[in-house]
Amino acid sequence: MAASALRWLALVMGVICVLIGLEHLATGEALFPDMGEPGATADSQARFFGAVFAGYGLAWILAARRDPIPASAIRLLAGIMLLGAVGRFLSIAVHGWPHPVALMLTALEVALPPVYLVLADADEKRVAAGRAAAA
Repeated sequence: MAASALRWLALVMGVICVLIGLEHLATGEALFPDMGEPGATADSQARFFGAVFAGYGLAWILAARRDPIPASAIRLLAGIMLLGAVGRFLSIAVHGWPHPVALMLTALEVALPPVYLVLADADEKRVAAGRAAAA
């Protein structure tokens, strides 16, 4: 059950991140509310990080397709997400409160990593249990 949940959650996370990343790549800053009038540098950064975020999503998908899902990959990806939340908190400390959409994303970036960390080794345990039962 936990292994299935991990696989499903990792795939969903990956697909969502790929779609968001590709949208940012295509539209630059236009997708995110309250960004102001984008200049060339800010737009370039937004599109670059859109591509990076799509790659981050692809990493989730590739991890979810492995059998077993490597716990180390899930821990790394969850840690990167949590590091992103740290970046948002730093921004709040420096610039104040962002748009409510950014606050919602921050909440998800804080809430989801512990879920992934708890489930990280579920698929490896499933495979190990299967091997032990077969022996």
